[in-house]
Amino acid sequence: MVNGPRQSGKTTLLKSCHTGMDGVFVTLDDPAQLSIARDDPLSFVRRRTKPVIIDEIQRAGDPLILAIKQMVDDDWSPGQFVLSGSTRFLSVPTLSESLAGRVAFVDLWPFAMSERTGGDGRICDQIFEEPGSVLAGDPSWTREDYIRLICQGSYPEVVRLSSRTAIRSWFRGYLDTVISRDIREFAQIHKAQAIPDLIALVAANTGGQLVVSRVANRLGLDAATVRSYLAYLETVFLVASAPAWSNNLSSRVTHAPKTYVTDSGLAAYLLDADPEMLLVPGHPGLGELLETFVFAELLKLTGFAARETAVRHYRDRDKREIDFILERRDGRLIGIEVKASATPKSEDAKHLRWLRDHLGDRFVAGYVLHLGTTNLASGEKIFITPLSALWGHAPPGSVLPSRNTTRR
Repeated sequence: MVNGPRQSGKTTLLKSCHTGMDGVFVTLDDPAQLSIARDDPLSFVRRRTKPVIIDEIQRAGDPLILAIKQMVDDDWSPGQFVLSGSTRFLSVPTLSESLAGRVAFVDLWPFAMSERTGGDGRICDQIFEEPGSVLAGDPSWTREDYIRLICQGSYPEVVRLSSRTAIRSWFRGYLDTVISRDIREFAQIHKAQAIPDLIALVAANTGGQLVVSRVANRLGLDAATVRSYLAYLETVFLVASAPAWSNNLSSRVTHAPKTYVTDSGLAAYLLDADPEMLLVPGHPGLGELLETFVFAELLKLTGFAARETAVRHYRDRDKREIDFILERRDGRLIGIEVKASATPKSEDAKHLRWLRDHLGDRFVAGYVLHLGTTNLASGEKIFITPLSALWGHAPPGSVLPSRNTTRR
């Protein structure tokens, strides 16, 4: 089951996998195929050469899922079906069958920068095994390069557009499609016009706790409706959360998650921000958009990692905060601070040092990611490194357009 936001490249990926192999590819965005799948789901899957690749599976609902379950239970040969959907399969309220024990899940997000630069995307493995590997290479990205990258985001269709007008038009149409089509297929929405404003509030609140009661008052909605709408946005992959990390280091730790828009380009559109605005020193929106960009990259990079790695954050009531914590199941972790500055300071790593001193061997390394070129060690297990460390410091000239990029 390949899950991911609409326009992240799922259909293109599945079609490329289908090329040169037996079996069939069917998309339920085709009204004729959707009608057949709903009217006679068992025949729809039984009378086809395997493997059957079904795109946008959620559109046919439970009957088709149950037909696939029956086929798999009758014949346990692996690889009979490859499914994809633009909604998170396990949280769609209209689907009651989970296919537990019968399906493997893959989340396909828009491009990671390591994909666009031809890298292997294994930075999460590298920094756990060789923390100092970020010091290799010659960082050459400028603050302006980074800001343009952040405003562009990573959707395949957007990265090949150069016109700001075209990009704004694309995001506007994208949101309209997801709200009016994808969400409405599984939920009753009485105030759809509030959803873009809700996502914009998430984007503007990056790095802070999203207080539902305040958001509800701002939008003129009740708190229960806001919670439902946020859940719907997570189901269609437009927002995601970093849970709080806690290890009894302080009884004053806060447990609220941080919620992000999952693409910095979409967040920039929602905040009506463009590179020219953000290039002005001290612009208040740059920090939020940079943190959004890093969160989205970490979602993708942890998905590429050989060992399961969770993305969390830390905050306590003593005003200690670490933007991101990457934690493995063995308890080892890495701390990451994100600074929207081209001139990082040693002071930027003070909370990473506090965490290092309290955790001992469990603390593998701490990184301060910034928008300059400084790349050095700053004491034991602490590194100040440019944002480009997330893609191995590959230079701006190595970035490929979407049509020349191959998904792993």
